[in-house]
Amino acid sequence: MAIRELTAVELREINRFAKSMCANYDDHYNDCVLLSDSCYMTYGFGYTNTAMCKWFKKAVLPIEPGLERLLTDGGLLETKPCGICGKEFPLNRRQTYCSEKCAKVARLKSVAKNVRAHRKRKRGEV
Repeated sequence: MAIRELTAVELREINRFAKSMCANYDDHYNDCVLLSDSCYMTYGFGYTNTAMCKWFKKAVLPIEPGLERLLTDGGLLETKPCGICGKEFPLNRRQTYCSEKCAKVARLKSVAKNVRAHRKRKRGEV
């Protein structure tokens, strides 16, 4: 899986969003109140799931769905559309559907098609 780098515009948007929306960011010190170090999100130390501040990830990021999608696994990885609903999801080997629900729908469609073909053969309509 190829991981792409964030563009300068995306980095500026993340920085602006973290400074304006995170309750733990202190403008006076330009730092995070919870961390002893600088805020990960405003200084670009880590825009990955592992380096992301837990508060930012759980409480602040869901406010902005576009940035959430960008910073979670789905945004930085290559994606492909689901075979049933068309929703984009990260490439994961041979995975064809975005969720178990879509996979179940596809299985049911496949079974129905096979049953119809079997009935047709049994009646001699081949």
